[in-house]
Amino acid sequence: MADADLDVVIRQLARQLHTGLMTRAKERRDRFNSLAAKAKGKETGERFKMMAKATMEQANAAAKRLQMSADNVADSYARSMRLAASTPVTVKAEKKAKEKPEKKAAKKAKKKT
Repeated sequence: MADADLDVVIRQLARQLHTGLMTRAKERRDRFNSLAAKAKGKETGERFKMMAKATMEQANAAAKRLQMSADNVADSYARSMRLAASTPVTVKAEKKAKEKPEKKAAKKAKKKT
């Protein structure tokens, strides 16, 4: 994975997060459904069922946002890497680099005298 493109790694991590999120949401939904089955009153049972349904709706919405964000980041990274690879590198003139040491040497000579 050391030589893998980061956009692929981003997508893999998002897939893992999506799987974990949905697993936890299903566990919570099942817990609410079991509480609804054990509830003594009809209203309480209905409330737990609604909570189970709302849990899955919220988890699905969060998973979609997570996936969309990961796709956007991965696409942006891939686009920037393509752009960076296609941009020619400009070489700066060495003139400025040569002038600076001469000025420093002149300042040192003045300090010594």
